[in-house]
Amino acid sequence: MGGDHGPDVVVPAALSFLRNSQDTALILVGREEEINRRLGRHGFGERLRVRHASQEVTMEDLPSRALRGKKDSSMRVALDLVKSGEADACVSAGNTGALMATARFVLKTLPLVDRPAISTAVPSIEGMTHMLDLGGNVDCTAEHLLQFAVMGSELVKTVSGMPAPRVGLLNIGQEEIKGNEQVKQAHELLAASSLNYIGYVEGDDIYLGGVDVVVSDGFVGNVALKASEGVAKLVRHFLTQSFKQSWLTRLSGLAALPILRRFGKTFDPRRYNGASLLGLRGIVIKSHGGADRLAFENAIHIAEKEVHGNIPQRIAQQVASHLGAERHRATA
Repeated sequence: MGGDHGPDVVVPAALSFLRNSQDTALILVGREEEINRRLGRHGFGERLRVRHASQEVTMEDLPSRALRGKKDSSMRVALDLVKSGEADACVSAGNTGALMATARFVLKTLPLVDRPAISTAVPSIEGMTHMLDLGGNVDCTAEHLLQFAVMGSELVKTVSGMPAPRVGLLNIGQEEIKGNEQVKQAHELLAASSLNYIGYVEGDDIYLGGVDVVVSDGFVGNVALKASEGVAKLVRHFLTQSFKQSWLTRLSGLAALPILRRFGKTFDPRRYNGASLLGLRGIVIKSHGGADRLAFENAIHIAEKEVHGNIPQRIAQQVASHLGAERHRATA
């Protein structure tokens, strides 16, 4: 029921997903009457069920209010289904702060993981770059950044099939002397780990290749991502305006249309919609609040892929291996 469009987007996205997926079932959680009115006669049988929830979390609700005062919200009920094992993953376009707080309360974090991190993939010259954290944790310690690196590396191993993803730490320069104390301490921890750590990376490296996982605190990561999204919209705007200037530029645009369409598809944010809340004892995917049908359907596909890859279990194993050894060294 959450996000900017609620069931008007989620229901058609669910139906489209089921047409393109053969072995996954969906449970739509929310006001049953509203959902059924949009479903009509869908023909998917037991692969599509509706679970009633009498409340909904708005985009204006504080996380504390959603957590304490809306225990029958679509968000809370969906997460409860994951906790009970009735569902394998939760996908929500709702209030990010409320989703993070409620997911952490209901599902709990994995052993040795202090905080969940928000991760998503963005296009790069070489393919994809995974970034985390993207806003879940504004203030982080060096060990938190190490945890994020372990979780991001394991995610990329699973979804991309890379045996040793290249991990970089986002900084204002690649020189050893640059960065704040938090980043410098994290650099030492990462360098001493068994991860494929390549050192500091700068903002442009996210898109220029050479790194598969970029780690930062949530403040820096969110600013970097939003700035990049703004640049992509700026480029699209000026390209459109340039081709509209005269009949000659319009003709040139027509000739370049196949290239422009490929360019637009590559940088279409809808095709990358769906951020993972890593570090929880369950799979939770956050869709953009303004997602349309294509974007929300993509978020469901990400959840399906993480379920098949057993992401929480794999992360738990790697965190225990990396962080257990690190904490043992720290106390020795």
